[in-house]
Amino acid sequence: MYRFLDADGRVIYVGKAKSLRARLNSYFADPASLLSRTRSMVSTATKVDWTVVRSEVEALQLEYSWIKEFDPRFNIKYRDDKSYPWLAVTLSEEIPRVMVGRGAKRKGTRYFGPYSHAWAIRETVDLLLRVFPMRSCRPGVFKNHKQLGRPCLLGYIGKCSAPCIGRVTPAEHRAIVDDFCQFMSGQAAPMIKKLEREMRAASDALEFERAARLRDDIGALQRAMERNAVVLRDGTDADIIALAEDPLEVAVQIFHVRGGRVRGERGWVADRFDDGGREELIEQFLLQLYSEPDPTNNDTVPREILVPVLPPSVESLSRMLEERRGSHVSIRVPQRGDKRALMETVARNANEILIKHKTTRAGDLSTRNRALEEIQDALELPNAPLRIECYDISNLQGTEVVGSMVVFEDGLPRKSEYRRFIIRQVEGQNDVAAIHEVITRRFRRLIDDRAAMTKQASYGLADSDSAEEGPLLVDPTTGAPRKFAYAPSLVVVDGGPPQVAAAAKALHELGIDDIALCGLAKRLEEVWLPDVEEPVILPRTSEGLYLLQRLRDEAHRFAITHHRARRSKSMVESMLDQVPGLGDVRRKALISYFGSLKKLRAATVEEIAAVPGFGPKTALAIKEALQQAPQPEAIDMATGEVLGGV
Repeated sequence: MYRFLDADGRVIYVGKAKSLRARLNSYFADPASLLSRTRSMVSTATKVDWTVVRSEVEALQLEYSWIKEFDPRFNIKYRDDKSYPWLAVTLSEEIPRVMVGRGAKRKGTRYFGPYSHAWAIRETVDLLLRVFPMRSCRPGVFKNHKQLGRPCLLGYIGKCSAPCIGRVTPAEHRAIVDDFCQFMSGQAAPMIKKLEREMRAASDALEFERAARLRDDIGALQRAMERNAVVLRDGTDADIIALAEDPLEVAVQIFHVRGGRVRGERGWVADRFDDGGREELIEQFLLQLYSEPDPTNNDTVPREILVPVLPPSVESLSRMLEERRGSHVSIRVPQRGDKRALMETVARNANEILIKHKTTRAGDLSTRNRALEEIQDALELPNAPLRIECYDISNLQGTEVVGSMVVFEDGLPRKSEYRRFIIRQVEGQNDVAAIHEVITRRFRRLIDDRAAMTKQASYGLADSDSAEEGPLLVDPTTGAPRKFAYAPSLVVVDGGPPQVAAAAKALHELGIDDIALCGLAKRLEEVWLPDVEEPVILPRTSEGLYLLQRLRDEAHRFAITHHRARRSKSMVESMLDQVPGLGDVRRKALISYFGSLKKLRAATVEEIAAVPGFGPKTALAIKEALQQAPQPEAIDMATGEVLGGV
């Protein structure tokens, strides 16, 4: 076990390693090879101390205790922005009470959950109190009615057995509590069968009122069970955990399954402060989730923990959790069946949490303003960059090279202003030359558009006052905005010094010197400026860096979507090239007639033969060629990822 300390003696990072020499060598290698957050941690630290332990189990326990004690700033902390409600039963009291609460657990109380919504669990408890009339009032209310000698309203309507006035003995009330806990633990079927037997016996004994009440109790239990659908048919007790991550943040989603039913779920979004992979992220999460043993509730640690990848110290972690549970605990990755399907569901929820978190963060006006101000200060701009354009290049081994331009105004995407470029003057894989071409074409068009509109205004095609103020931003004949007539406050290119230099050269050749320029290097998240040897390092928590990353990622998504679409189209066109007698003109005419490659693939031989200039023989050859061609890839327009053939 080792700790990094800063100049004031504060612990800033806690970790464990089998070989301390190898681990420290990885930290104190060439700073240029480190991620920015790791470099920041190493540059902040002034001292390293360590402790040798006997086993991995001891290392895990010591790691968590140090993290909890010192709260190091560079360790990942899985903390939610809200406290999730628990259903708690105070078993340590003589007359146990059921309640919905939040926050830390207390000794002597049995907990169920946590749950997503307090109102949902309160509705469930209200249903169950009809069947299990246990105490749910606060201590002050209980004491008051005990002195008055009469029950509260719940006692009159049958939702409390009124132990406060001795209607039931403490032992009888404890039996009701045990039945409630048994039901909440997933043992509902035996309880329902028991009530059904009692209902039939009451009916046979002509006790119809009691039978009707038991019937209603069974219905209440069944409605409570319906709120948590069966997801695992074998009645498994398990926690299913999934991650969604990016270089700066990680979202964690967990489903608590008890008795085969989802009894609760939680989600977190945490900042990433170290360079650990998914395995280390899972290990840290398990340590923090199951850190506090609860001797009154073994359900805190379930029999089975399903994870997307196994943590590095899986055996030691299993032994530590077994000690806390008091029985066997399995940590494994589901491979198939219902558990694998449920893991995929949890993973989708984790991804939704991350997307929602980013969307909320990006949509906040004050946050966007702060991001623009931070970029202005970091790049020493005269004004906040209200319009930012970002450029990226995509290719496959030098083929189908395309560029993208995305636009953010006031910190939000302006998708109507996005543009795509097909690179014509660059051969092979040369991103630097491609950036030069894209910047040149975009800003030459800016100059041409403004010159044309100024000329139109001078000939009286637009209002003379507007002409005196400068070039118009709309077409005076149609009123439509000119595509490239708006100049950005800041140009961002995806890349480091070479890409920035190429963009700066293109702007200089066009005589443009009033537009700020920077590049965002993907690996180290460094901001590079033209003719500056050292990068600008924004804090990893900076809203300005977050906005630049969103720009870069959006430009990359837009470029790769265009590239994949062109690659799919070229594959089909190359198959049509093999059809005898089908030249370039007839091939384009064929695609133009059907309107899309998808419709052409779906067309029959007769429909193809009906195209002017095509006969049955050529149509048959085209159909056979299309059937042999690989299916074009479907593209997720939100992420740019390939979804499969269409």
